[in-house]
Amino acid sequence: MKKMKHEAELVKAAILAGMKYAEGRGAVVFEPNDSASEKILYIYRLLVHDKVIQPLPEDQVAQQSMRHKLAIWYSRQLPKDDPLLK
Repeated sequence: MKKMKHEAELVKAAILAGMKYAEGRGAVVFEPNDSASEKILYIYRLLVHDKVIQPLPEDQVAQQSMRHKLAIWYSRQLPKDDPLLK
């Protein structure tokens, strides 16, 4: 798994977009004290359940790989000229 440029920023933005997606869908209400790792896990599982992203093999599901998948998911929603993609 090759690390993307600006992956940390993409993950932060993916968490916000994923929270909006999940709450808009009525699947969850995130609490202010939820940790980033809990949010990442929930968003990843929801996107896999909704068939928005392809699941990782169960033996490869880890915090870092889920973060990477969410960064990829979010980067594909950005316009081609977005600074986070350069």
